[in-house]
Amino acid sequence: MMNKFTKKMLGVMTASAAVIMMSGCSVAKNSSNAGTKQDHAVVKIGVNMELSGAASGYGEAEKQGIQLAASEINKAGGIDVNGHKKQIKLIIRDNKTAIATSASVAAQLTTKDKVAAIVGPATTNAGTAQIPNITKAAVPSVSPSATDPKFTLQKDGKVQPYVFRACYQNNFQGGSAAKFVFNQLKAKRVAILADNSSDYGTGLAKAFKKAYQGKIVDSQTFSAGDKDFNAILTSFKSKKVDAIYVPGYYTEAGLIIKQARQMGIKVPIVGSDGMADPKLAQIAGNKSATKIYYTTPFSVRAAAKDPVAAKFMKAYKARYHEQAPTFSALAYDAVYMIKEAIETGKSDDSAKIATNLANIKDFTGVAGKITVDQKHNPEKPIATEELTNGQVSNSFKIE
Repeated sequence: MMNKFTKKMLGVMTASAAVIMMSGCSVAKNSSNAGTKQDHAVVKIGVNMELSGAASGYGEAEKQGIQLAASEINKAGGIDVNGHKKQIKLIIRDNKTAIATSASVAAQLTTKDKVAAIVGPATTNAGTAQIPNITKAAVPSVSPSATDPKFTLQKDGKVQPYVFRACYQNNFQGGSAAKFVFNQLKAKRVAILADNSSDYGTGLAKAFKKAYQGKIVDSQTFSAGDKDFNAILTSFKSKKVDAIYVPGYYTEAGLIIKQARQMGIKVPIVGSDGMADPKLAQIAGNKSATKIYYTTPFSVRAAAKDPVAAKFMKAYKARYHEQAPTFSALAYDAVYMIKEAIETGKSDDSAKIATNLANIKDFTGVAGKITVDQKHNPEKPIATEELTNGQVSNSFKIE
């Protein structure tokens, strides 16, 4: 997930903000990357998150996962930094789902707040915007949900030394969805309706097309904020499709599902982790949200059988009085990945945390075992969940 930015939102990046960011890039190349030192009492972890704006639904869910993880760690004594226990101090800032603000927040967290590491942003665009400033300060960031394949890479293909993620990439997710649709749903004729206002939607659609073994009878796009999908859906209906693939976010996907069901389209509608939010069924209506499938790194039904994940879900429900969403689980894991890097490296120096994040192997997270690869991506399992009447009714492993 995630980089939901409308063209209008991209336009809010003023010329002066662009100059600031370009300056950050220039300075970053000349930085000694010495790292940020922590004091004796606490480990400061920054949160650069979309708490308002178009992606606030994801940001709020991730903030709750972060706060739960930090609270648990602190209650258990804190992070063991080479034999010395330290409490986590969270410094949470809202990037407002805006590129320029995300860059500014990263500068504040690294230079003013002197954090050891950052969790976030949720979206690829906001995450990319902070890279010059975190690189300059040698402070690593773990995004719970930035899924664009190029997010962790520099233009020359080399890895960004301070950029990590707790989620898998779009190409893996889109390809996995294609396998699920063909092998498990037995759908031989598919139409695609993708969000073209973000690399998220277009990247998933591209990966799906590449991996799908059946016939793609039509491929259409929409933009973030669109409300009326009836014309496109009517065209799909006339072509007698077996399933519809909708890579995008719950805001538009919910409306697509609602309108499809209203016109009598009963075939499975398959999406991505951007649909893994309770608001999807609220928008679509519970009755319409049946035979709905989406790929996800965190399956609630599968997690109930795993002791680590089950413990997380119980604690989340006790604290927030609701079922834990995917994005809370990913953010929760991101905090524990930072803890793991600090404890295995016996240091809370930010540059050393980055080195040890890159060396994580077989880390047990609530969303499965994680090994960080050479491109700073987690190798982890993927599943598909099914909704019936707006509730998760089944889950499937994708082979």
